[in-house]
Amino acid sequence: MNKFVNILLLILLLPTVGVVIFVGFDLPIEFLRISGSNLPYKQELFFVFAGLILIVGGRRSIRRWVGLRMVSQTKRYIWNQPMHKTRVKQAVMYLYLEAFMHLFFAVGTYVISPEAWVVSAVLVLLAVDHLVFGLMGKYFNKFRVGITKSAIVFSDRDIKVAYFSGLRKVSTQQQSLFFDYIKELQIAVPSGSIAPQNRKEFRETIETIVNRDVVFFSESFKSFEDQI
Repeated sequence: MNKFVNILLLILLLPTVGVVIFVGFDLPIEFLRISGSNLPYKQELFFVFAGLILIVGGRRSIRRWVGLRMVSQTKRYIWNQPMHKTRVKQAVMYLYLEAFMHLFFAVGTYVISPEAWVVSAVLVLLAVDHLVFGLMGKYFNKFRVGITKSAIVFSDRDIKVAYFSGLRKVSTQQQSLFFDYIKELQIAVPSGSIAPQNRKEFRETIETIVNRDVVFFSESFKSFEDQI
């Protein structure tokens, strides 16, 4: 999800930056007889770009915060524990990198063309959201893994839900935990999300919920607690 959103934001930023440069440096387009300074509807164009960026980034932000709130309600879960510290550090690092890139584009956009202030404002807003979200996860133990009777919820910089309905196989491979479903659907999450001291309890909790006549546990998952 994060990768897709970041690619989509980059696709939106490329034409945005192009227009910002065109306006900021007052570049001419001879055959149209216009230049950056007299580009028609440029302010409206900046608002459109800012709106699209806000929609894409905002939807991801809402999804993240909903996931954080969902997994923080520990009493609703059969099993609920904070993510492993290594995974938390990795998630926070990516959040800070995303925040830095947003701030970089925000400052650069405003320096080149103050008329694009609305684009810069949206990018700053998204950057602050990344920073606050990262701080919440790191210092308040909000990045967690929870198990209900119907699903496993993984919530850090993204939220993934592995439902038990239709589940056919659970396995681990190359530092990933795989959930295979009917119709060849597969969900993968980093196995490092589960702290080593919690892995046995994590596996045993899943085992008590799923129908073992239907769901296959690979040998690698059976020895999940022994993996580094």
